[in-house]
Amino acid sequence: MKKKVALVTGGLSSEAQISYKSAKTVMNALDKNVYDVYLIDIHPTGWWYENIVGEEVAVNKADFSIEEGGEKINFDVALMCIHGTPGEDGKLQGYFDMIGLPYTSCDTATSALTFNKRYTVAVAGFGGVNVAKSLHLFLDTPLTSDEILAQLTLPVFVKPNNGGSSLGISKVNTAQELEPALAKAFKEDAQVLVEEFISGREFTIGVFKSKGTLTVLPITEITTDNEFFDFEAKYEGKSKEITPAIIDDKMFSDLTTAAKKVYATLNCRGVVRVDFIYDENAQKAYMLEVNTVPGQSEASVIPQQVKSMGWNLTDFYATIVEDAISTNK
Repeated sequence: MKKKVALVTGGLSSEAQISYKSAKTVMNALDKNVYDVYLIDIHPTGWWYENIVGEEVAVNKADFSIEEGGEKINFDVALMCIHGTPGEDGKLQGYFDMIGLPYTSCDTATSALTFNKRYTVAVAGFGGVNVAKSLHLFLDTPLTSDEILAQLTLPVFVKPNNGGSSLGISKVNTAQELEPALAKAFKEDAQVLVEEFISGREFTIGVFKSKGTLTVLPITEITTDNEFFDFEAKYEGKSKEITPAIIDDKMFSDLTTAAKKVYATLNCRGVVRVDFIYDENAQKAYMLEVNTVPGQSEASVIPQQVKSMGWNLTDFYATIVEDAISTNK
């Protein structure tokens, strides 16, 4: 009998637009001879499934079931494709835990932690991972530019503290640029991370666990004509992604070791993507952030890395789904 997969997409944040693109890639790749796949769209008006005649049917939140043709359908697993809240911040994971439904992402605690950039670098740094010096700001208790620059050295990055699609990020080179950058970031989030700039090459690495074995996907180096890897660079073709990255053995070893350490330190599950800056002078990999529901759109790096490894997406997503089902029994 085919397993029933809820492909969960949408979300309640500005990252929903990316979620729909990711879901399209995953839907196309999943083997329909093995899985019955149902697209569940969670958005501000509710939780919906579009049935075979094009009608929106509300999901029963008591047990995350739907009705199709008069038949009640319960799912075997939720395949997470929501970037941002509530799919990447632990909220849905907690709900799925309570109703006993397996899902393909990190658990509630890790998802909530990694959605908060400041808490992520704090815990990773405590675990021995190299991270940049940073400050955590709150909208209701802001710091002045002078107070920030008394503790951090320019240039700095200013980022919304929650989220993962590079919305609201600025690179600040002068003191005069700091206030506008803070205002931009606070439009996206009530918490902001200000982080010292580390000069180096930027890499992003997919890591996943299956049957207890940790696999590091081929490393991608990111270069961009923009000043940094912002939303435009990430999703609108303003960057160049080289997979596998052309790097020497030491850099490969340092990045691979760091990616495994991050995954283990933060108790990750499923596939995650970890972003790094490699400082060639210090010969160290610095972790920037962790994405626990990484993008799967045509423009995303995880599909590129899977293909570079010699896999096809159909086998990859099947591995992720089957591992979620087996480890949640």
